[in-house]
Amino acid sequence: MKKQAFNPILPLSEYIPDGEPHVFGDRVYLYGSHDKEGGKTFCMLDYEVWSAPVDDLGNWTSKGPNYSAKQDPLYSKKMKYMFAPDCVKGNDGRFYLYYCMAGHKGLGGYYNPVSVAVSDTPDGKFTYLGVVRNPDGSPLMRYVCFDPSVINDNGVIRLYYGTYWPWFEGIRFGPLKNKLYKRFFGRSKKQREYVPEGILGAYHVTLSDDMLTATSAPVRIDHSISGEEYKEHLFFEGSSMRKNGEKYYFIYSSINNHELCYAFSDKPDGGFQYGGTIVSNGDIGFLGRKKEDRLNHTGTNHGSMESINGKWYVFYHRLTHCSDYSRQACAEPVEIRPDGSIPQVQISSCGLNGCPLRAEGEYPAGICCILTNGKMTHGSNKKAKTKEPRVSSGDGERYISFIADNTLIGYRSFSFEGPITLSLRYRGKGEGAFEIMVDINGPVLSKIPICATKKWKDKETELPVPVGVRPLYFRYSGSGRIELLSFQLS
Repeated sequence: MKKQAFNPILPLSEYIPDGEPHVFGDRVYLYGSHDKEGGKTFCMLDYEVWSAPVDDLGNWTSKGPNYSAKQDPLYSKKMKYMFAPDCVKGNDGRFYLYYCMAGHKGLGGYYNPVSVAVSDTPDGKFTYLGVVRNPDGSPLMRYVCFDPSVINDNGVIRLYYGTYWPWFEGIRFGPLKNKLYKRFFGRSKKQREYVPEGILGAYHVTLSDDMLTATSAPVRIDHSISGEEYKEHLFFEGSSMRKNGEKYYFIYSSINNHELCYAFSDKPDGGFQYGGTIVSNGDIGFLGRKKEDRLNHTGTNHGSMESINGKWYVFYHRLTHCSDYSRQACAEPVEIRPDGSIPQVQISSCGLNGCPLRAEGEYPAGICCILTNGKMTHGSNKKAKTKEPRVSSGDGERYISFIADNTLIGYRSFSFEGPITLSLRYRGKGEGAFEIMVDINGPVLSKIPICATKKWKDKETELPVPVGVRPLYFRYSGSGRIELLSFQLS
């Protein structure tokens, strides 16, 4: 029997956000940043490529670290982290990795050109190749080079990159704006004046077969996005391009930060029409959900889509540790309709599984897709100081912590064949009960009493679940705080 696929898609000990999925041969490879468990900033670890057979999406493996930040000549104490990468197969059959160097909390990430490394295999050891450059050999730096994404479009290598801060463009030029240009973008007043149209936005450029040299001038593409709704979902970062038939899909992280949005066009460098939100890591926008009703602690989101065995999936990331610095890869199936539109998908616990999870066996609590106390916050580029429920770690284990009164934990979905026995493994100082439901607004089917315990303790109940595919919800009602490690269905 094949392994079931959960969200997050990798082991709970792994933190690979900003995922760019690509199918090469009979495997799907995930290229992303590498966060540290309980990290103090973004992308603290070296790149590690994970992959799975296209017909066994629950079986992800890795060969270990593939590329170190120290291999890049730009590496220094202030510039020692590698941010969101992407990989493409060149026309020579080799694999090219594109990324940008940055410092603590991203400072300096807008200073540098796009770096490139190369390998003979999709997940082999990469070696440094150089930086993306102009035809005269100078580094390509006309606009902010950030979050590169690259595709091989029938032999044409297309690179996308950039960032856009709408609030920044509202500041008039003067001493303040020049100071901010220097701090955030590493550009002097003279360098700023060289680009009077500004350095922000999403850009497209083509590359030669050496995979380094630009063969076209950068063209801004986010200005071409039409549609009234786009004003509420402007491009922020995380450019990514995919092609379905003859349509190009520009996937990006919006100014709302928690969502991946898309626009589509018949051209790779303009004429885009805004489509909508594909996924939000707080389910904001799904069926009209407001941001104040988010179902998780939200923060940055970054990812893309890929067609695997004829089925499209969106890859995104969620936050753990109530922090933007320990993010994990997730995925959901998506539908591309005949008119090119993509309906927003609901986040789940079983995105790549192809079917609901089996209502049997032990499951880690950390695969929850809903974790809320009803007043969750948004925490971009920081650790939250509030005492919200979260996926935490300690002593080699991953569990849900800070569970207090009215905390809701949800899993979508399971295939139930009738009544089951449910057992929870918990610990903590709490006194109360877990209410068990299969409808978020429905009746309580059973309760599991909770008493204070320092060690992990198992408590079970009989659950009269009707036959069918249903989610599973645990709501804690009581005093104190508890932690949840796992649950068993039998």
